This record gives sequence, structure tokens and C-alpha cells, in this order.
Amino acid sequence: MPRPLREADLSAVRGVFTDVDGTLTTGHKLRSQTLQALERLSASGLRVVLVSGRPAGWGEAWARQLPVDGVIVENGGLFFTRNARGALRKVYAEPPAERAANRKRLTTEVRRVLARVPGARLSVDSAYTEVDLAVDYNEEARLGDAGAARIESLLRERGVTAVRSSVHVNCWLGRFDKLSATRLFARRVWGERLDPTDSRYVYAGDSFNDAPMFQAFALGVGVANVRAVLDRIDAPPAFITRAPEGRGFEELAKAILARRGRPGREE
Repeated sequence: MPRPLREADLSAVRGVFTDVDGTLTTGHKLRSQTLQALERLSASGLRVVLVSGRPAGWGEAWARQLPVDGVIVENGGLFFTRNARGALRKVYAEPPAERAANRKRLTTEVRRVLARVPGARLSVDSAYTEVDLAVDYNEEARLGDAGAARIESLLRERGVTAVRSSVHVNCWLGRFDKLSATRLFARRVWGERLDPTDSRYVYAGDSFNDAPMFQAFALGVGVANVRAVLDRIDAPPAFITRAPEGRGFEELAKAILARRGRPGREE
């Protein structure tokens, strides 16, 4: 079981990788206090990278508008960063021909599965994806855990990678996930190799698709709502916050800054 966040040694932390839905958001919204937490981390010199299943279209907007160093989206299908001149760069996990072939097959397989699950539909924002697709089970739709599990099972039977976030069943074809993209990002952008025992970076998340990250980060932190899936997640976080969702991230940011001699602002 995860240990309380207060037991984590955050003294060497240089950066934070974080999920978005259910980790930064609260009730599907980004609180001003959570945005302020991101701003304080960035202003203190910490690297901040978003790691999400959301589409490329969202990722570009986040990379341009939020105080972050990079954005990994579509569960690792691509990421955004800036070059030495400050211009935005988009880097894909796979070459164009492979992406095109995978996208064509993925679309076909997902349509077949949707036809077999009553009420299943693509997420509204799947229109802005480039690599993966998302089936809505808990954003506009209300399919519940049973519906999400059925969709995951059918997709996997067809050779499609399928994993749940707090709102969607994300699905893709290709040899990537949040973890492989995070390692690629660190290598390409910072020239660094991420090691499982590395105490320089924290990962914050809340759901099934965060399991590879929790397993790979010694400082894997679940916001409190991760408790809802702890009995089913492949790898739990090492630590857990007291508060859920965005408030949990604010708690994490405050704890990191306190270790750096710059305590976060009280609520």
C-alpha cells in the first residue's frame, strides 16, 4: 500500500511529471490554486512536464499556454517541447508510415468494438487526436466500470492496447506508452537517462494508465482518488496525498517547495 506523502524524501527533486485528468483537474476543471501550484514550481526552477492521454490538439494548447517545460500526450504517442530558439517542436514516438498504417487499422478495430457495446462512443475530443483514440466511459458518457472493462477486453482481443484513464478508455497500436515517451523526452530534450531509483523526478497520477509510471518512479505519487483503483491497478504509487485530484497535486507541490526552502502558500 502507498505510504503517506509526508514520508517521501523530496529533497533532491528537480522536476515533476504529472498526469492531468483527475490529478491536476478537480471535477474535470482546473482550479486557479492548481494553476498557481504549477506556476510556483516553474518559478522555483523545477521542470514540469504534463503526461496525458488527451489529444495532440490539447497538448499544443497546453504547451503554449501553461507554465510547463513539455507536454506528452496520447499516452506517449507524441510530445511537445521547445527548441533553443523557443519555437515549439512536436516529436512523434513512431515514423510517419507506421503511424499512418496503425491509425487506419486502429480506426477500423475501434469501430467494430463500439458496435458491440451499447452506448459506447468515441470521446468528443478524439477528433483532435493524431495517434490514439479514446472511448468515453466517464466524461459525457456513463458506462461505468463494467462498460469500460468490456471495451478494454474487446479491444485487447483485437490486438489493440487499451487502458483506462479517469474519463476514457484510451486505445492505440504501437510500441509506446506514457513511460517510454517520458524516457524519450528526457533523453531527447535534457540528455538524461531516467532511472527507477532516480530521486530527482516525481510522477503524479491517479488511474490505471499511470501504473507504468508508478512502477518506474521511486517517487511515484498518487493523489488520494487513486484509492478507488488500488485493488485493480497493475502497480500502485509509492506515496499518496491526503487530498484528492487537483488539491492533492497542490499538496505535493507545497511539499516539494517546502523541501527547497520555499514553502507553498496555505489555502
